[in-house]
Amino acid sequence: MFAEASLSIWGWGGLGVILFLITFGPFAVFYLAFYIFCFFGGGFAVTLLFGKTNSEKHLERCEQSYLPSTQAGLGKALDEMKLEVKAIKIDRRLTGSSFIDEPLQQVIQFALRDYIQYWYYTLSEDESFLLEIRKTLQNALVQFCTRSKEVDWQPYFTTRMVDDFATHLRVFRKAQERLSERDEKQREAPEELVDSFFETEVEMERNICRDVVCSSQRDEEGFLRDLCEVLLYLLLPPGDFHNKSMRYFLREILARGVLLPFINQLSDPDYINQFVIWMIRDSSCNYEAFMTILKLTDKPAELEAVKDKVLEELQYLRSLDTAGDDINVIKNQINSLLFVKKVCETRIQRLHSGKEVDALKLAASFGKLCIIPLEHILVHNIALQFFMDYMQQVGGQADLFFWLTVEGYRVTAQQQLEVMRSWQKDGRKQSSQTKGLLKAAALGVYEQYLSDKASPRVQVDEASVTRLAEMLNSEDPTPDIFDDIQRKVYEMMLRDERFYPSFKQHPLYVRMLAELDMLKEPSFRGSDDGDVESFNGSPTGSINLSLDDLSCATTDEFLQLHAFISDTGVCNDHGKTYALYAITVHRKNTDGSEDTWKTYRRYSDFHDFHMRLTEQFENLASILKLPGKKTFNNMDRDFLEKRKKDLNAYLQLLLNPEMLKACPALTQYIYDFLENKAYSKGKGDFARKVPPLIPKSDIDPEHCRVSAQLDDNVDDNIPLRVMLLLMDEVFDLKERNQWLRRNIKNLLQQLIRATYGDTINRKIVDHVDFMTSPEQVADYVKRFRDSFWPNGILAETAPRRDKSVRMRTRVAAKTSLLGIMPDELKHIIGADTTRKGILRVFEMFQHQQMNRRLVYVFLEGFLETMFPHYRFPELFVKLHSRSPRTRRYAQKLKASMKR
Repeated sequence: MFAEASLSIWGWGGLGVILFLITFGPFAVFYLAFYIFCFFGGGFAVTLLFGKTNSEKHLERCEQSYLPSTQAGLGKALDEMKLEVKAIKIDRRLTGSSFIDEPLQQVIQFALRDYIQYWYYTLSEDESFLLEIRKTLQNALVQFCTRSKEVDWQPYFTTRMVDDFATHLRVFRKAQERLSERDEKQREAPEELVDSFFETEVEMERNICRDVVCSSQRDEEGFLRDLCEVLLYLLLPPGDFHNKSMRYFLREILARGVLLPFINQLSDPDYINQFVIWMIRDSSCNYEAFMTILKLTDKPAELEAVKDKVLEELQYLRSLDTAGDDINVIKNQINSLLFVKKVCETRIQRLHSGKEVDALKLAASFGKLCIIPLEHILVHNIALQFFMDYMQQVGGQADLFFWLTVEGYRVTAQQQLEVMRSWQKDGRKQSSQTKGLLKAAALGVYEQYLSDKASPRVQVDEASVTRLAEMLNSEDPTPDIFDDIQRKVYEMMLRDERFYPSFKQHPLYVRMLAELDMLKEPSFRGSDDGDVESFNGSPTGSINLSLDDLSCATTDEFLQLHAFISDTGVCNDHGKTYALYAITVHRKNTDGSEDTWKTYRRYSDFHDFHMRLTEQFENLASILKLPGKKTFNNMDRDFLEKRKKDLNAYLQLLLNPEMLKACPALTQYIYDFLENKAYSKGKGDFARKVPPLIPKSDIDPEHCRVSAQLDDNVDDNIPLRVMLLLMDEVFDLKERNQWLRRNIKNLLQQLIRATYGDTINRKIVDHVDFMTSPEQVADYVKRFRDSFWPNGILAETAPRRDKSVRMRTRVAAKTSLLGIMPDELKHIIGADTTRKGILRVFEMFQHQQMNRRLVYVFLEGFLETMFPHYRFPELFVKLHSRSPRTRRYAQKLKASMKR
């Protein structure tokens, strides 16, 4: 039975093995063995690791069993402190104005959320740090607002800021002039202009140059850190400032997170161009200004960008499927675009070929120019300037000045006679005095231009001159007493080939047409058929001249004038002792004869004369040095001899031919001073004794700030005066002849008088008050909030604009600036001068490093105004004197002083 059972086990077992091998193959044995090994090996490993873990826990419990148990109360207290929620109380009062505080609090909240909270919560959930940051920031803002309320911001915005801008423009203009003297390759390099700009700045500022701050990012960040640390010292409570971690944290946020991005944006030329277009968005596009910009640009990239846009528009218009009236409109648009495309291609070809043609020379060679009658030239401000320059070149200035002087005499006489008649109606007796003044004026005109002693003398027939002399001697002068001779002088200027006929063929005539905006290139004149164009409109900008406004002496006359102090004497007048200097004057006439006379002047006359000259010709202040006064022993013989030598040297310097050539208008003042008559002082005794409000610089006015040239004779309309100086700087009126510049000044002064002196000034001040009012400041904060966080979400960084888009923006900005210039301004200073001034200002903003300099100048002026009791000017001198240019300039000055 046991055997049967054993046999059955083996039988069935063998059968199972055979079936297993048949089913799974001969290698199934090895797989089965591997599975069994893994099962038991895995079980062993799990058991081992589980036992090790239990052993470690057991040992840990054994070690802790020797420590005393923790009190339950301390742990409970710690748990409650962690669960306690602190109530955060924030004082939301910042500026004291609810208009400003509400949007400003939102800006603070958004800034903390997007610049601090997003990374702080990854480190900690404790709100106390964020609360302290907010309190510190609000304390600084409260201090800032409190300080700003105590400051009068009108002088900064109306004077300091305008002066900073005008001075910046002066530095840029002088850098351009310096660069124009170099070769063509250097002129075209932008880095050469930047170097020239900062070289000019250090010459003007002397101990300051901002090139390092504006050119090196590392130095700029260091400068901002130093500046922010000073501001934190002034604005933060002492406890917060002495917390170094907090101070350094805020310093980096202000310097690199606020100021540096702000300065980067403000100094970006493309951003400035977009801002200009946005500011002038209400003005309509001026097609004429656009075409002028295309013809004047010297940047091929601008022309290429405009051309690409034109081709794009042409492709779109040609793809339209229209019929009827619309097709005519589209054809006109296509023709206009084709014309713009042709202008761009022609201009690009000229620039690339290097065969740039001067428009003035091109127009002059073309031959057909607009003809302006002489009668219109004589009454037009701009045209008269060029005709006057021409007449001085050909020796006909006496005829022109006589005609102008008679015009001024007629206006003055008519005004005086009207006043005399009104006095007679009122019963007042002033007729004899008025007639005496008119007769003196008429005799002065006669002596100056028509008498035998006149030099040069107006050439008219002797019969007319004799008849005029008899009328002056026998009867009272009338406004039309010179009309007959004036008409003959006019006919001579009109018919004589030396004068008006030749002037129409002279380059000065072409320049005059350019200033009058009446010069067109031949390609834009239209048909060449027909006669030349004529000027048949009434001229604008005509001027009523007074006798005092006319300069009627020439440089050639005074080149023959010699004077020296021949003797010195002491006089006593009613107990008052003074020195009197005898001046011997020699004048050589054109006919070879020589006139000699003596005139007597006191030192006070010399002093008054010197003050007149330095006011009218500010560039002479650094050249002419009058001997100083002496309070005691000023009648000593040795002292008088020394002063005589010094005054002689002063006279010889004035009469130097080179000096008179440089300042032609100076000769009239010298003649008045040396003439044998009582000297009429231009200032009273009090005015001569009181020093000017702004000290005159001892250096060239072109190498100092613009505000240093404020005219002390004008009333205290400082904002308007600085604006006029800015206009002088923008349009470079100092380059115009003295006659035109004086008449522009007279026009502006008449404008001031017509508005009762301070009306315009008050409008400027009122506008500044409005711009700094709480409502406007709140509006600025809201605009900043909405642009930086639209809909409460941080705005994405704007992608960098394509080069072609930036170039087209440049063209659009220049067109907008040129299009808003009023025609009245062109009539006063000239169309070509206006265009050059506007384009100079535009070009100044196309260099980022120079823009950074202007931003820093504004920032420095703001801080000096904000904290006047702290020595910010000295701080800026120290920070900016690190530039190598300042050291080189200091060494240059020392070397020149040793020589």
